[in-house]
Amino acid sequence: MEYADKALIIKEIPLFSKANKEQQALLNERSKVAEFKKGQLIYEEGSPASFFYCVISGRVEIFMHQDNNAAKALEYLHRGQYFGMISLLTGEPHSVSARALNDCRLLVIKKEDFDFILKRIPEMAIGLSQTLSRRLKNKDIHQKSVFESMVVSVFSSYSQAGKSIYALNLALGLYKETGKSVIILDVAPKDKVHSLPSRMDLGREFKIFDLASAASDYSHVKQLIERDKFGIDVLFFAYDPDDQTCLRKLVDIFTFLVNDYNYLVLDLPSLMDQFVFKALNQSDYIHILTSPDTVDLRRTHNLIERLKYDFHFQENKIKIIVNEYKFSKLTHLQQIDFLGHNVFATLPRIELLSSDRIVLDGPESEYARVIRRIARQVGDRLVGLALGVGVAYGFCHIGVLKVIEEEKIPIDVIAGSSMGAIIASLWATGHSSAQILKITQEFKEPKYVWSLIDLTLPFAGFIKGNKLHNFLKRYLGSKTFYDLKLPLKIVASDVKEKEPIIFEKGPLLDAVMASCAMPGVFRPFAFKEAALFDGGVIHPLPTEPLFMMGINKIIAVNVTPTRQDIISQREFLKRELSITYETVKKRRWFDLKNYLRGKFKTNILDSIFSSIEYMQSELAQREAGLADIVLHPSTGGMHWLELSRAKEFARIGEEETRKNLDRIWKVINE
Repeated sequence: MEYADKALIIKEIPLFSKANKEQQALLNERSKVAEFKKGQLIYEEGSPASFFYCVISGRVEIFMHQDNNAAKALEYLHRGQYFGMISLLTGEPHSVSARALNDCRLLVIKKEDFDFILKRIPEMAIGLSQTLSRRLKNKDIHQKSVFESMVVSVFSSYSQAGKSIYALNLALGLYKETGKSVIILDVAPKDKVHSLPSRMDLGREFKIFDLASAASDYSHVKQLIERDKFGIDVLFFAYDPDDQTCLRKLVDIFTFLVNDYNYLVLDLPSLMDQFVFKALNQSDYIHILTSPDTVDLRRTHNLIERLKYDFHFQENKIKIIVNEYKFSKLTHLQQIDFLGHNVFATLPRIELLSSDRIVLDGPESEYARVIRRIARQVGDRLVGLALGVGVAYGFCHIGVLKVIEEEKIPIDVIAGSSMGAIIASLWATGHSSAQILKITQEFKEPKYVWSLIDLTLPFAGFIKGNKLHNFLKRYLGSKTFYDLKLPLKIVASDVKEKEPIIFEKGPLLDAVMASCAMPGVFRPFAFKEAALFDGGVIHPLPTEPLFMMGINKIIAVNVTPTRQDIISQREFLKRELSITYETVKKRRWFDLKNYLRGKFKTNILDSIFSSIEYMQSELAQREAGLADIVLHPSTGGMHWLELSRAKEFARIGEEETRKNLDRIWKVINE
C-alpha cells in the first residue's frame, strides 16, 4: 500500500476525519494495512489485545462461541467501523472472536502505538472512552444489533442453465418476502453482452462500471446504479480476465454497497476463469444451477469438487438448484448420486411465453412458489407448522389448515407426529383441508373405527397395522418426500436408543406408519435394524425438529389435553352418566348413554392411551416453549377415539386459529 493511498484512507475514516494534518501524519506513521483472506481468524476469544483494527474493505464478523461450541454472530462490520478497542482500553483479553467474511484490508495499530496516539490526540481518546462507557452502561457489548448484509452468487458451469432469470427472480423474491434492500450485480467480461437490462425493461441506455479501467476511487459507483421500478437495484460490471486488479476492485465496491443493501445477488458469467472463481470465493453462499441431464450433472459435480478442494469453500454454503427445463428420466436420488451433493431446490419448467419476472407476473405458478420459498429461506423468514399427536383430537389440524389456506398464511415447512403426521403428509402431497375432511368421512359412524383395526397376538402390540397401511396407501400411494409440495418432517421414536428419528426422504408411507405405531397398541415399525414407535413418545409436539433446522417462526398446534383438560373431561363424562334413564329415553339418547358408559369403562386400549396421554401432556408443554404461537383447541367433552366427529374437531381447530389470527400475522411480519 502506497503512502498516499493510506493517507487518503485515514482521512476518509470517520474516526480520524477530524484530525489535523499533523495528527493524520502521526496516524499514518504509526499504522499499517494488513490483509486477511476470507475465513481467516483475526483474533480469538480469550487472546490478549494486541491491535486496534479499522475496516478499509471487505467485511468482518464478530462472534462468540456458545456452550455447544457453535458460533453465534454478534456484529457485521464494514468500511470505517473499528473493533478490538474495548480490550485495549480495559486491558482485558478479547471477550469475542473476529474473522474475515471475505478478503479484507484492515488498518491496524499496535497496542503501544495506539497508547501513544491516544496521548497525542486526546480528542480521539475522549471519543473512544465515551463509546466504551456507552457500551458498558447499556450492556450491549454482546447484544448489539447492526446492519447485516449477505452476498449470494448465482452461477452455472455452462450457459443456458436459466441462471440470469433465476438471479432476477431471487432478487425480486428477497425484496418481496423480506422488505429489505436488494441489489443485483450483473458481471460480464468486457466482450460479452449483459442480459438483465432487457429482462428488467431498462432499455438500451445503461451504464457499466469497467473494473479494468476504473481508478481506486469508487465514490461515483452509486451514480451508476439503475433503479428498478419493482423495488430492486442493479449495477453492471465489465472485467478483463487478464487484469489481476479487477477482483480487488470488485471486493472494494462490495464494501461500499454492504452499508446500503441487505442482499447482494451476484450474477456471474458461466465461465471458468480465475476472476469468476475468486469472486465466488468472496460470497456467503453460492447458488449453482444445473439441469437434470446426466452430462450437466457431471459438470456440476466437477465444479463442486473444485470449489471444495481448490478453494476450500464450505460444502454447506453451496446450494444446488436443479432447473427442470430439460427432460430427464433420472429420479431425485439418482440426481443426488451424480452430483455427490444434496439438492437445495428444484425449479419446475417455466411455461411458454411466461414473463422473465415470474415472481411478480405469475405469483401462483410453481416456479414462483419455489422461488418464494428459497427467498424466505435465504432471508431467514421461514415459517414452520408443527402438528401434534392426538388420534381423533388431531382432526383439529384440519380446521387450522382451512384458515391457513383461506388467509394465505405462508407455511414453508411442516412437521408432524402420529395423527399430525397423517394430516401433514396429506396436506404436503397437495390435498386441501376440504379434501382431507372428506377423507375422514369414511369414519362417519363410531363403529367404522374398527375398519382400521386388525388384531394379532400381543407379543409387541395387538394391532398389526395392515389395515391402516392399506387405508393410507389409497391416498399417499408410492409418493416419496421428493414428490411433496413443501418440505415435510415426520417424527418417529427409536425407543431402544431413546432418540427421535426424523424422516425427510424416502417413501412417505413408511414414515407415516412409523410415526403412528402407538407403543403397546400397534406392532413397532421395522426400519433398517431399528424398531420404531409413535413419534409422540419423544416429540408429541414436533417443534424441536423445526427449531433445529433453523426455523425461527414456528406455529404449533397442540391438541394434547393438559392435565386440567383431562380432569375436566372426566368430570364432564361423569355428569353425562348421571342423566336419568327417562331423560335419555325422551331425548332418544339411550345409545349415547351406553356409548359414554363404554367410554368411561376402563379397557386396555384406553388405559394405554391415557398413560401415554399424561406423559405426552408434559412433553408437549415443554416443546410448546420453542414455538412463537401455540394453538390449543379445546376438546373438552370429546373422546380421543371419536373419529366420527371429524367435522366437530375441525370446527374447533378453525375457531382457535381465527381467534389467534392477529398474533399469527404479527409473528410472521416481524
